Amino acid sequence: MAAVSGGPAHGGGPGEDARPAAFRDAVGALSAARLRPEVRLGSAPAPRRLAPYAHALTASVEVDGEELAEGRLVLLHDPAGHEAWQGSFRVVTLTRAELEPEMAGDPLLSEVGWAWLLDALGANAARYTEAGGTVTRCASQYFGALAERDSSTEIEVRASWTPADGRFERHLAAWGDLLCACAGLPPAAPAHGAPPDAPSLGGVVPMPARRRPRSR
Repeated sequence: MAAVSGGPAHGGGPGEDARPAAFRDAVGALSAARLRPEVRLGSAPAPRRLAPYAHALTASVEVDGEELAEGRLVLLHDPAGHEAWQGSFRVVTLTRAELEPEMAGDPLLSEVGWAWLLDALGANAARYTEAGGTVTRCASQYFGALAERDSSTEIEVRASWTPADGRFERHLAAWGDLLCACAGLPPAAPAHGAPPDAPSLGGVVPMPARRRPRSR
């Protein structure tokens, strides 16, 4: 299992010691999270205008030296609460993976991508509210001087939700599972603490990921 790497990032202004205790605890929980070994985590500059406090991470899924998926997670905190969030914390994520070209025509591609997120949250016993997002598919075919490049299909899942349990490590683990699902990896066992009737990623067949190096 891989542990979170990278230090905290916040939206400027208050110094490290001036951050609210709730936010420091949340960042600490992310740093203690355990993810699948295929997930590589790092730190990233946090956005400065979305909330008074923010912490950002990047991630990639790597197998046999090849990157199969990538993304970014940002934890936002507004001590005063945010009406649209229905809470004082918000998780904002981006997940992107290249798939086999034939997947572009699957009419259920978007629905399956969104179901993966919700199932990952359930499988990791990560309670949430106010979830929303988009699933985008993009198919590219190259011509002319670029005709030698392989056609490519990409899925992009942008999502955000409000953690409702204070177990931020579970939310990070769920996002890691979403990355792995988009990369085409088989599902992992449900997380410890998940209820017996929790959704399982095993109920959805992973999409075939591109297993050869991408053309540049």
